[in-house]
Amino acid sequence: MRKYFGTDGVRGIANTELDCDLAYKLGRAGGYVLAKGDHRVKVVVGKDTRISGDMLEAALISGLMSVGCDVITAGVIPTPAVAYLTRKYNADCGVVISASHNPVEFNGIKFFNKDGFKLDDNIELEIEKYIDDMSKIDSNPTGSEVGRRIHKHEASSDYVDFLVESAGVNLSGKKVVLDCANGASYKVAPEAFRRLGAEVIEIHTKPDGTNINDKCGSTHPESLQKAVVDNNADYGMAYDGDADRLIAVDEKGNIVDGDKIMILSAINLKNKGQLKDDTLVVTVMSNIGLKIAAKEHGVKLAETKVGDRYVMEEMIDKDYCLGGEQSGHLIFLDKNTTGDGTLSSLMLAGILEDEGKTLSEAASVMEQYPQVLINAKVSNENKNRYMEFPDVKAEIERIEKLLDGEGRVLIRPSGTEPLVRVMLEGKEVGQIKELATNLAELIKEKLA
Repeated sequence: MRKYFGTDGVRGIANTELDCDLAYKLGRAGGYVLAKGDHRVKVVVGKDTRISGDMLEAALISGLMSVGCDVITAGVIPTPAVAYLTRKYNADCGVVISASHNPVEFNGIKFFNKDGFKLDDNIELEIEKYIDDMSKIDSNPTGSEVGRRIHKHEASSDYVDFLVESAGVNLSGKKVVLDCANGASYKVAPEAFRRLGAEVIEIHTKPDGTNINDKCGSTHPESLQKAVVDNNADYGMAYDGDADRLIAVDEKGNIVDGDKIMILSAINLKNKGQLKDDTLVVTVMSNIGLKIAAKEHGVKLAETKVGDRYVMEEMIDKDYCLGGEQSGHLIFLDKNTTGDGTLSSLMLAGILEDEGKTLSEAASVMEQYPQVLINAKVSNENKNRYMEFPDVKAEIERIEKLLDGEGRVLIRPSGTEPLVRVMLEGKEVGQIKELATNLAELIKEKLA
């Protein structure tokens, strides 16, 4: 059982749950584990725009340098940029200081290995072992053996070069609105689109350390929807604070979420013979409309548990090239080793140019079925036993028969709370809301 690392690094409220002491220990322990070879370790460190980033960066890199690691600081830069630059600079590790789409008071520290992937669980566990007993770290280099801090001023430019080369598309004549969530993409995304010829209208690109994700970005696309319509733009792209997610908006102001972007991307790649095994990797939360569209276009689906790490594991295991989540965490594995919002937006723009379609036309390939999610509070010991109760099992089977292939029931026990999440999809929102409410009440009653 991991004590510090969650599914996406170490996270918490900065300066309390994630304080400078823990950041220093993470750097020192992480550097020590990585430095067990016979060479001088090189680490790339980047951060988003939140105010606590400088504080945590100072502590983290002090820990890394204290065990002899040379630290390349890239400054404010997206999470996927660190994954890419770790490979480009032949570093042994990359570290991102960010809490992604969370509010400003949170922050996090996430490690990538030398290949740009998240660390294996066993390495995280080894790092935790040293965090809990720092006396086991017997590395205290002196003189020239102490680590150096090397600020890489060209890091952002190197990443933009990668984005432009990966996209390989001419966007001349296109008007694009970009919502950068006052986060890590506030410079690189507009620059990449402009270098490809687009006219760019920027919103939420003035970070002040406290306004990251504040009523903007991929979790709050309302202002982007308005800006696209008001400016008569071709489309809009919204990222989250560390720019590993993308939510798009079509020319009519309609949201195009991760499911729609994934399926239209999968169909495009399949038609060009570039979709490995004609397979798209999704999670159980993907809309049933995606599954119907996939079947209609001959795209196979590999389904995983919720979480981008499970999507990535399946992609690596089967060598698939495309996968992601409804939330907009999209992985084009032939291009980068993690979800990359800016890259995904450029890939989407390229598909529209390739097919000569507006975004609304391309997104119409999939009908979005209404979803209703209700939490049922239950006893913690019962939350995984819902199918053992005959009344609950019978009601689920009744609803599935009633929806008859045009909807579904998804029951997910919470991993951290005494809750069972009841999600229904179907064509009629009134019907599924009533069914979901009744089912949640039944589960609550039986599993109390």
